[in-house]
Amino acid sequence: MELSKILEKCDHTLLAQAATWEDIKQICDDGIKYHTASVCIPPSFVKRAKEYVGDRLAICTVIGFPNGYNTTAVKLYETEDALKNGADEIDMVINIGELRAGNEDYVLDEIRQLKKACGSKILKVIIETCLLTEEEKVTMCRLVSQAGADYIKTSTGFSKAGATFEDVKLFAENIGPGVKIKAAGGISSLEDAEKFIGLGASRLGTSRIVKIAKAQ
Repeated sequence: MELSKILEKCDHTLLAQAATWEDIKQICDDGIKYHTASVCIPPSFVKRAKEYVGDRLAICTVIGFPNGYNTTAVKLYETEDALKNGADEIDMVINIGELRAGNEDYVLDEIRQLKKACGSKILKVIIETCLLTEEEKVTMCRLVSQAGADYIKTSTGFSKAGATFEDVKLFAENIGPGVKIKAAGGISSLEDAEKFIGLGASRLGTSRIVKIAKAQ
């Protein structure tokens, strides 16, 4: 697969706690230059980033990040604030504890509320696969599909592991029609990126693919 085809599926990501505006501006410049799908950045930078890039690049941000245990009301406010500031895409973290306790209704309702707030804007649902059983992952494929979200996403990149080929394959076998897959966390080579895409991922959350492109 051509590098340009991989880059156009990348959410070029910088979510480090110590990131500065200069760092964010640089990944925006890189995202524009290399035609990435978006840049994924902290909520506090969304307004400045959108004003900086205009319509040249989609701005993605994270909600309930990275632990997911904010209340639904807080996640909803975060989402509405991010959209007001110019976010084009929202990556939310589910309440993992509620899922593991079997409270599917809570998880489903939360996703539905955030998708309603997003309207036509893209909502990606981070389920943090490394903390879930296979059964819980399959359950989340069903709930994300029922809630009408646009993507199911593997990982935050802030827990004990990131995307795996097995999890993306599992997603592809269990998601409903119209739901797409984002693999994120630990994607470090073109070979891995191409394999994730081949298994069904439409988006890749990574900063390393742009670094590879810049080195060529």
